[in-house]
Amino acid sequence: MMKTSADDLIRSVDEKITAVRTQTLDFSFNELADMHSEGELIIDPAFQRMFRWTEGAQARFIESLLLELPIPPIFLIEREDRVYELIDGLQRISSYLHFRGQLVIDGERKEPLVLADCDIVPELNGVTYSDLPRALEIKLKRSYIRAEILRKESDPRLRYYMFKRLNTGGEVLSEQELRNATIRLLSNDFNEFIADMSRNIDFAKCVGIISPNARLRKFDQELVLRFFAYKNSLDTYIHDVADFLTEYMEDVSDPDSETSFEYSKERIVFEKTFLVLRLISDKLEIDSKIFGTVNPATGEPRGQFSVYHYEGITLGLQAVIDKVNVEDDEQIGRLAAVVKTGKADRDFLKHGGGGKNYRNPLLARIMYFSDRFSEVVD
Repeated sequence: MMKTSADDLIRSVDEKITAVRTQTLDFSFNELADMHSEGELIIDPAFQRMFRWTEGAQARFIESLLLELPIPPIFLIEREDRVYELIDGLQRISSYLHFRGQLVIDGERKEPLVLADCDIVPELNGVTYSDLPRALEIKLKRSYIRAEILRKESDPRLRYYMFKRLNTGGEVLSEQELRNATIRLLSNDFNEFIADMSRNIDFAKCVGIISPNARLRKFDQELVLRFFAYKNSLDTYIHDVADFLTEYMEDVSDPDSETSFEYSKERIVFEKTFLVLRLISDKLEIDSKIFGTVNPATGEPRGQFSVYHYEGITLGLQAVIDKVNVEDDEQIGRLAAVVKTGKADRDFLKHGGGGKNYRNPLLARIMYFSDRFSEVVD
């Protein structure tokens, strides 16, 4: 690889600097609350569901404002219509809105926050916003926070990468939550498609054993992403699966990317795949355990989800999916027999488990079911 000259390197950095337009403003929390209620400050609904500070953490933040303690800035992007979107600062803004009784999540207005676990001024514990003396109410409203704003003239790709880097630390989000929140700055089409597929009734039944917490953290959507990423771009998967999934989602979502995604075609494949798997599950009478680990003594699926079984079965099925007739009960029965045998077969199980989350075991898992499905489909 040819080394970039010093002049070219400086020029490349300068060009990116000129593509960013920023502004720094100080807002009072009262202004931010008013802007939010008027639709001038947007907190994306999917992003807002990531509000996870405990009530104690929220209360201590309110306490910090009243004590005039320094707090970090928030980051906003300016849309073409000059409306601001919050891209970093969710926990702080939502805590204030919660205390004011203005926090709405999934269409439901939350009960106003009652302060608890304040450790500097414990006298605040048990206090609500309506309990505040007038002087403290005014003080809280006038508390300000610095906002770094990416102006609408900035390069959208740089806005995306800024958001991605801001949210790499701090509040711990799942990989898929972070992808969902950031990718919309490139394009939200693929993001919405994944969310839509995760609600497919057959898919939902097949992955029904994943835990409520995993579902809350969008693991079901990550499973949809895994399906499409491995199915369509397996040859680019080399090492870290999280990075691979993020890069695939970026590539498909980037309007300037050469990678295309045929939504209608991919929807048909996905829906047929999980219809077939739901029929197999019904045939085996294993309810939502088609991707469950197996009891070594009986070979029967358990209620513990296995991503290795998910990958092997769903992607292995792609070798024959065009030939499967969902109305052919005998054919479904043969496929079901492959799944039942395969899930307990040592030749399959040796390619899963700890330390097997990389390319070669993945290929082996897929090939195991691909070969066996091909043997039983006419």
